[in-house]
Amino acid sequence: MSDNRLLDKYTGRRSSGDVEADGGFEPDGNEDLGAFGWLRTPRERAVMLELRKKDGTIVAIAYSYIDRVKFSPVDGITVRCGQEQIRIKGRGLNNEIRPQVRLFQGIARQRVTWIQETDASSLLRADKNAVVVEVIEC
Repeated sequence: MSDNRLLDKYTGRRSSGDVEADGGFEPDGNEDLGAFGWLRTPRERAVMLELRKKDGTIVAIAYSYIDRVKFSPVDGITVRCGQEQIRIKGRGLNNEIRPQVRLFQGIARQRVTWIQETDASSLLRADKNAVVVEVIEC
């Protein structure tokens, strides 16, 4: 890898042909971490958070309307948008996927672009330390 390409890789710049060579990142810089999507560069912020249900329903909420996010090991993650509360239940919701990458932390910093409920077969195959979203109540 040339010096310029190495620098581009770590600063978030890339040419149009770098998508496949860059480890599977989507062209918009969103990384699929299984249960959620993560914006890979620290300066980026998501405008909306997509909540993807098992039945195909998708709800998107604007980060600008989120006024409180709470994590509890018992209750999961609660996102408050005005009078509405969204509850995300599962296991490993505050596990570190890799250094400085946690679901709760990503929501608080507007770096999570989507959260996906896990289907039953994926739930059975998931590693014990993996982030598993069992239910999104909204």
